[in-house]
Amino acid sequence: MTYCLGIAIEEGLIALSDGRITSGTEVSQAKKQVLLGPPGAQFVVMTSGLRSLRDKTLAYLKRDMAETRPEGFRGMLEAVMAYAKALRRVADEDREALQLSDLSFNLHAIIGGQLGPDTEPSMFLVYPEGNWIELEPRTPYLSIGATGYGKPILDRALSFDKPMRTALNIAYLSFDSTRVSASNVGFPVDISVYLRREKVWHTARYDYDEVREQREWWNTNLTELASRLPDGPWLAGLLPDSAQKRFTVVREE
Repeated sequence: MTYCLGIAIEEGLIALSDGRITSGTEVSQAKKQVLLGPPGAQFVVMTSGLRSLRDKTLAYLKRDMAETRPEGFRGMLEAVMAYAKALRRVADEDREALQLSDLSFNLHAIIGGQLGPDTEPSMFLVYPEGNWIELEPRTPYLSIGATGYGKPILDRALSFDKPMRTALNIAYLSFDSTRVSASNVGFPVDISVYLRREKVWHTARYDYDEVREQREWWNTNLTELASRLPDGPWLAGLLPDSAQKRFTVVREE
């Protein structure tokens, strides 16, 4: 399984992906995101699904770029369409053989960047069939892979106008929630940030020990907040003795 998260906010883009690869009982590491294109015209691609489908699709896309767009694509829409074309070619070649092996053609992708005449950064989710949707400010994130575990904090805390610093923290916590609940998602975590004001990508990889302070802080404070939650109506209904003790008035003789 995989966890990839794309965020588009006012200040730019965030691309986060876990680095764990599982095959049966074997666990290894591999990057699930890549920057494509020449300097100044780069965009990010993150994928979930069969690794062989990912590698073949990207190989076709890179060859197409080298032959027809060595200077880079003229806009993100053109980049997404080129990826979809490569994906459909792989589907035509491999889908039937996969079905005979009881495997599904399951490659999803998140693609983001700002190219050429684009007036602002954008991010897209591309489905295995090659169709796609574009992320919009009302819901400023897309995720693929094990998407359920990290979704609540994104829905509660993330908005288009959040500062990049806060959005990065939320992105990490979304990954951490997924890692805790899904055994096949884990460190290292790769994060790429596109700053709109600079028009450049920054990338980094973090291992388990490098974020120990943040992980322990979150665990401690989450537990503390739960203990400080105002008592709800369930206290009197389900723990009547506790409620009675809480509201008993002690009078001095």
